[in-house]
Amino acid sequence: MNKTIRRASVFALLLVLALLGRATWVQAYEGKALANEKNNRRKVIAQYAEPLGNIVVAGSPVTGSKETKGGDLAYKRSYTDGELYAAVTGYSSQAYGATQLEGLYSGVLDGTDTRLKNPVDAITGKRAKPGTVVTTIDPAVQKAGYEALGSKKGAAVAIDPKTGRILGMVSTPSYDPSRIAGLTDGEEWRRLTEDEDKPLVNRALRQPLPPGSTFKLVVAAAALEDGLYGSVDTATESPDPYTLPGTRTVLRNENASAPCENATIRTALRYSCNNVFAKMAVDLGQDKVKAMAERFGFDDKELDVPVRAYPSVYPSGMDKAQTALSGIGQFDVTATPLQMAMVSAAIANDGLLASPHMVSQVVDSDGDALQSYEDGDTERIVSSGTARQLRSAMKTVVDDGTGSNAAISGVEVGGKTGTAQHGENNSKTPYAWFTSYAKDPATGKEVAVAVMIEDSGAARSEVSGNGLAAPVAQKMMRAALK
Repeated sequence: MNKTIRRASVFALLLVLALLGRATWVQAYEGKALANEKNNRRKVIAQYAEPLGNIVVAGSPVTGSKETKGGDLAYKRSYTDGELYAAVTGYSSQAYGATQLEGLYSGVLDGTDTRLKNPVDAITGKRAKPGTVVTTIDPAVQKAGYEALGSKKGAAVAIDPKTGRILGMVSTPSYDPSRIAGLTDGEEWRRLTEDEDKPLVNRALRQPLPPGSTFKLVVAAAALEDGLYGSVDTATESPDPYTLPGTRTVLRNENASAPCENATIRTALRYSCNNVFAKMAVDLGQDKVKAMAERFGFDDKELDVPVRAYPSVYPSGMDKAQTALSGIGQFDVTATPLQMAMVSAAIANDGLLASPHMVSQVVDSDGDALQSYEDGDTERIVSSGTARQLRSAMKTVVDDGTGSNAAISGVEVGGKTGTAQHGENNSKTPYAWFTSYAKDPATGKEVAVAVMIEDSGAARSEVSGNGLAAPVAQKMMRAALK
């Protein structure tokens, strides 16, 4: 063979081998990445070629699939009572992706999750029948919270203290996910994303704000567990007014006539005495308060329910004046309604915190479980004695104190109000908080609820945890105990 021809043949062979190698690499190693590429139109076409699986509440789907007319996407997502359940489901949009449970379980819902495939499907690549996501949401609790919040900007979470099941999760203002499910919903998408009230934000999980006086429960728990005070009825060493350490700033109480000087923890919670808990936080020191906050769930960056919640924060590196402010849920302390519901749930459950979750099972088309979330997966946060004393003090808040609007006849109800100042020189309208528990002695049912009102439109002087947030909690607790 001619030497030149031989060299050309070898070179051609190398080119062929290179092409084969590249093709093998793309198909074997890069295929999955290319298939999942967000700009890959074929992925979206395949996702919406068949009806999606459903998200279920109390045995009934709150999602569906609607056949489209024209275009290459055969179906789009639809929702039953979309605004009511948006904080639970999130959205699944042909144009804007998916969030919340829709996003977390997209593979199960569109049939691409490998756990759904039988051996033949795995070989042929055939799409499996979609699965179902079964939630723990109680529709009566959800509806009670949504209607009670109404036009207010805020959020609420209800938890079964014994099991950790999330019975209700509401965020307002809400939105209808059906209105952004298609490819031609750009105007509605712009309206939602440009809205100053941020309806797409799940305030229950993903907007930590200063918790105000509801955080006093955490400080009280730290003081009792540490032995700083022997009981909720032991007098504290708390001057009134209290000057923040190292400053000339005097911390006063909302009710100037309240008996807050050297008040017991019970009295201090009843009247929400700032001087008592600010001084208590300083006496304990920020490390002990932080340790207790973290036991309740603060600073947890991996709190999944199973949707990941933004961490609630108890700060570090504070001076004594800042530590004092942290003791009343101010300075840089932030919390979500989920977090404050967890505080009340642990106290209600004898000091044990059951892992909160809003999904009970993920199942395939035959109803066989692919994934289960256990009820009652608990961790001890405080002793049984501390929890019992805090419940007693919280009950006093509702029976004889600042939380009277949460009372339910014939039911043990305990709570804590909060009004969180914010803005430069506290110039903005405060946030109104309420966290609580309820126990029905007749049925044994229990529930813990936290409510945050970010803005109600009320005048600053009318903003209070008891006036705005407690009625929402009361309605959700009543619904849960029926």
